[in-house]
Amino acid sequence: MPVKIRLQRHGKKGKPFYWIVAADARSPRDGKYLDKLGVYNPTVNPAQIELDLDGAVKWLQNGAQPTDTVRAILSYKGAMMKNHLAGGVRKGALTEEQAEEKFNAWVEEKSKKVDSKKEKLSDAKQKVEADALAAEKAVNEKRAAEAAAANAPEVEEVEETPAAEGETVTEEAPAEEKSGIEAAADEAKKETKE
Repeated sequence: MPVKIRLQRHGKKGKPFYWIVAADARSPRDGKYLDKLGVYNPTVNPAQIELDLDGAVKWLQNGAQPTDTVRAILSYKGAMMKNHLAGGVRKGALTEEQAEEKFNAWVEEKSKKVDSKKEKLSDAKQKVEADALAAEKAVNEKRAAEAAAANAPEVEEVEETPAAEGETVTEEAPAEEKSGIEAAADEAKKETKE
C-alpha cells in the first residue's frame, strides 16, 4: 500500500485550514487517513505550522512520499533534515550525538530567522498604523480649520493706498458686482445727466 504524506483540507470557503496526514495514496483527499501528523494554517503571516516531528520522520523512514507542499513544510520544520541525519547514523557516518548536535544547531538558526521575520512584520504593521494615524490627524485638523473659518464672522479688510502729496484719500466701499444690464442702466443715467 503506497502511503503519501499530504494535506487534508478543513476550514470554510475562503479560509483554508489543513491537517497534515499520512494516508493511502488511493484514498480521497479528505477521506480516511492512517495518522494525523500536524496542522497547517496558511491564512496567517507567517504561516502557523504544528508538526509531530518524530511521527513524520518515522513515516518518511518507512517509505511514505510527501507531496510537494508537504515536502516544503517538512523541510521548513526540520523533519527532512532529521530524516537525513538519521540515515547518516544508520550508515555509520555520524554518531547519534553528532546528529543531535547538528539538528539542534539547525533548529536554533531557523528559529532566529523566523523571529527576525516576525519582528520585521510587526514593525511594518506598526509603521503602517502610525502613518494612518498621522494622516487621519492631518485630515481632522484640516476639517477643524475649515469649520472654524466657516463659522467665523466675515470681516472685510480695507487696503490702504498711498496718496500723493496734498491729496486726501477717500475710499469707497467696494460695490457688489452688478450684472451687465444694471451696469448699462447706470451708464445711461450718467449720460442723461450730463
